Amino acid sequence: MFQDNPLLAQLKQQIQENLPKKEGTIKATEKGFGFLEVDAKTSFFIPPPYMKKCMHGDKVVAIIRTEKEREVAEPQELIEQAVTRFIGRVKLFKGKLNVTPDHPQLKKLTLKAKTKKGIKSDDLKEGDWVVAQVIRHPLKGDNGFFVEITEKITDADDKIAPWWVTLAQNDLPNTEPAGLDSWEIKDDAALERVDLTDMPFVTIDGESTKDMDDALFAKKTANGDFELTIAIADPTAYITPEDNMDKVARERGFTIYLPGRNIPMLPRDLADELCSLIENEVRPAICCQVTVTADGVIQDDIKFFAANMKSHARLAYDHVSDWLETDTCEKWQPSDGIAQVVRDLQDFANTRATWRETHAVVFPDRPDYRFELSEDNDVVAIHADMRRTANRLVEESMITANICAGRVLSRAFGFGVFNTHSGFKADKLKDVVELVNQGKEDNHYTDENLSTLEGFASLRRELGNLDSSYLDNRIRKYQAYSEISNQPDAHFAMGLDVYATWTSPIRKYGDMVNHRLLKAFILGAEPIQQPDDALGEELAIHRKHHKIAERTVGDWLYARTLADEPKAKTEYTAEIFDINRAGMRARLIENGATVFIPNPLIVDNKERIEGNNENGTVSIDKEVVYRLGDTLKVVLHEVNQETRSLIAKPVEVFADAPKEATEIAEQA
Repeated sequence: MFQDNPLLAQLKQQIQENLPKKEGTIKATEKGFGFLEVDAKTSFFIPPPYMKKCMHGDKVVAIIRTEKEREVAEPQELIEQAVTRFIGRVKLFKGKLNVTPDHPQLKKLTLKAKTKKGIKSDDLKEGDWVVAQVIRHPLKGDNGFFVEITEKITDADDKIAPWWVTLAQNDLPNTEPAGLDSWEIKDDAALERVDLTDMPFVTIDGESTKDMDDALFAKKTANGDFELTIAIADPTAYITPEDNMDKVARERGFTIYLPGRNIPMLPRDLADELCSLIENEVRPAICCQVTVTADGVIQDDIKFFAANMKSHARLAYDHVSDWLETDTCEKWQPSDGIAQVVRDLQDFANTRATWRETHAVVFPDRPDYRFELSEDNDVVAIHADMRRTANRLVEESMITANICAGRVLSRAFGFGVFNTHSGFKADKLKDVVELVNQGKEDNHYTDENLSTLEGFASLRRELGNLDSSYLDNRIRKYQAYSEISNQPDAHFAMGLDVYATWTSPIRKYGDMVNHRLLKAFILGAEPIQQPDDALGEELAIHRKHHKIAERTVGDWLYARTLADEPKAKTEYTAEIFDINRAGMRARLIENGATVFIPNPLIVDNKERIEGNNENGTVSIDKEVVYRLGDTLKVVLHEVNQETRSLIAKPVEVFADAPKEATEIAEQA
């Protein structure tokens, strides 16, 4: 009788209209309740019944009322829907199709579903991975959530689900592009190629690498200078800007590198065969020749030209490193001619590295972590590969080549695809100045000099020479992000005035564009392609999604591999890289896994501990015990394969800590 009473409904509406309203973002929890985050300091509790109207991340208007002496928020109006497309798993209830999102804050949701035309619901089994689209939302006046399954990704028990699911999650392709029956060189007839087949180029790559895109030659002169020649594979000889393959390459942006497998930007018959600089095979290439002085300065005699070249030796990083570092290698022994080329390349690399350490910025050595997989896609081992002599040799050659391209493109055209970095965020400069001048008698660093390339690079070199990385870690969060620009500008993070990559055109679309610009420079002609304003943003988005995908698959494999470690109580060395109110995030040095160390696993009384994100410190009883960059011994406390998260605790704790720290960790 009262349910359909219009007077009561009107009265209820009037009461609601008079209640205060707040706009904010929904933050869900695994317990079913949530919070309306109004700003950094203001939030309101949302009880579980009200959370059924919204999803984590939704931007809403909510009415604020008092229930049981507590202010709570009831979402009323949807401003911005956070989730439209998502990855989920099939749930069957009494034969009815449902989907549970694969998201830490959405796993409590079980959403009624239907299938898109062409997908049979009978083909879907419990736990299967699917892509779904939200087609009904309660705050849009609909009666509950409803979703449509638009794609089946893979079966529930598929061992390679981490790869397929992650690619789908980031809307990335899971196969290589289709190739052609035959490829033809389409270069402008005016582009004459120099015959360099007699020059003893060498390629240095991983033993399993197939898409070899750079070959090197160096000759040390009598006065100690170096004549360096870099040959780069030339896919633009086969692909014009008008070809459909160029559109495909732009849509992909980069080759996707994931643990254990890659998805190439270009068809494998082009990337791994026709363009790959295979030993003793003649290949079209774009080459750069330049003189580097005995003290490491790149001269202005930069010459770019097209060539036909041939790799005289296909070398592997570890073999070359063993030979250079110990004068011997059981698996490889070079001929006298190749040995001399490698020795000269090493001397060149050492010279350039010394110059960059003094005049630019050199990144600290950190291991690259690599998953070794069985044929059945199980993790056999996790390797920590340090950069060795041969890796540095190739790295210095590529950096030199990209500096040369940056100079030429900026002078010839004033545009190209440039990697840039603007240093510190403008609104953080004063904080940086205050931080780095602490404890110094004079203000050595100022807003003005830290806004310059020279001042920024000087500070980075100084921080790199400190015994502790604490200050360096604090400073890094004030830095801007690197960008891809069509205008030349400095790269502060590298300490270079200009930088344009062109050395990986098989793997990077931006490098293909720069190849075409370099060909125009070689011909003295107008470029057939000019980077538009949208290209840099597109490439940045591609790069972001690729990094997320690589990290996500890695997290999945770490959770699988380390699942039994909490029982084994294996001790690891963890390096702290982030601190917040709830605890610390750290990286295990032995294998690269990221762990969270919640405060309750450090000390049992939350009143005693304080994590300060701004200062990058954890204090217990008002005394700093951990800082960014510190290392500590930890054991894994819990491995959650469902959320792919690792919870760790210090080996040496400050008091007996409770075991129920997982909830706090996941909320953090």
